[in-house]
Amino acid sequence: MPRVLVMIPSGEVYNHDSVRWYRYQDVQRSINHYHNIGDAFVFDSTLKLLNFTKLRTLTISEFRQEDVDRLREEFDYVVLRGSNYIHSEMDWEFAEAVLKRLGLPVLAFGIGAQAPVDGRIELSESTKNVLRLISDSTESVGVRGAYTAQVLSDLGIRNARIIGCPTAFRKNDPELKISLPKVDEVRKIGLTIRREVSPAYARDIRQYLTFHRNLIKSFAGRFETTLFAQGEIEEKKLVLGTPDQKEEAISSLKDNSWVSQWYMDEDVERLYRTRLFYSDVVADYDAAVSACDLVLGYRLHGNLMALANGIPSIYFTYDSRTREFADTFKIPSFDVFSDKVFRLSDFWDQSSFDGFNGAYRQVFAAMQNFLNENNIDHKMGKSSEFSQFKKAATV
Repeated sequence: MPRVLVMIPSGEVYNHDSVRWYRYQDVQRSINHYHNIGDAFVFDSTLKLLNFTKLRTLTISEFRQEDVDRLREEFDYVVLRGSNYIHSEMDWEFAEAVLKRLGLPVLAFGIGAQAPVDGRIELSESTKNVLRLISDSTESVGVRGAYTAQVLSDLGIRNARIIGCPTAFRKNDPELKISLPKVDEVRKIGLTIRREVSPAYARDIRQYLTFHRNLIKSFAGRFETTLFAQGEIEEKKLVLGTPDQKEEAISSLKDNSWVSQWYMDEDVERLYRTRLFYSDVVADYDAAVSACDLVLGYRLHGNLMALANGIPSIYFTYDSRTREFADTFKIPSFDVFSDKVFRLSDFWDQSSFDGFNGAYRQVFAAMQNFLNENNIDHKMGKSSEFSQFKKAATV
């Protein structure tokens, strides 16, 4: 089995293919720093699809020629963990020099582009060069959806494959289906929250936050609701911090003008104090979403984690990333900037999820084909769609 280098990992690996945040038991070490544990979901899920004997991080923060030459002899290929790399602010550090010297295939595992609210995406020469190096090193480049494939096509990269995200396939179940229970049987709701959002990507912060607030209050008033956070400092402190840090977190939230005006009222504060969930261990999220009857909200990978466990999920879309995920997997979604009123009953029909069930099998087959055509040793079993999608579409 192959020996794998990981470029831009997110967390430490234990038990061969499981991921948790670095030194996760030392809570105070990282409690004042934001890290999106959703990135660790992707890393963990990627490892669960691959066969390998040896794993190591490929450092791109420096370029040491002798170290790179040694790695070339000791490893077989590089995995670039799927994430939102294709945007105007991406810093690749010394990746271009490292990859040129290394000369190994670089498997882009579901990478994505982020479109700004206004204007076209602007990419640095470094980003363009790294993407072309990756494209030239392998048979194909794995992207999360059609928008990212088009961005690469505009750069002259024509070997993109739409493979979604490894998180969807973490259970390696080619025939996974979402079957809705009766709505009156729904008791436990998971709401994936995202309080922090950039005006560069979400066009109306006031509408975003007020909708978010009303959604939390509405579901908490009707169901046993857990609020799933993914790494914002204040939310993390409220779950893992000392009593003093919990109060600091509440004060900090109230001092934020956007939050105090449009998001945190007395009801949301009470729910933040009593219903928040956060963990630095991916397996904890896996177990928590599996205990829900429905998971919905703003988080790409939190929602996808639920779907991977067969739990119905609804996306609230607000930027190009969330729309691209929902489109790739045909996930029921609601645009938070629309003039419509969100009603759960509008989505609680099996036909709403049959689109996902079909798309899941197709994208599963596309992911499997992507790994096969790049000669990657993997664990994915054949889906019923595999023969139909044996030749993945090239954009």
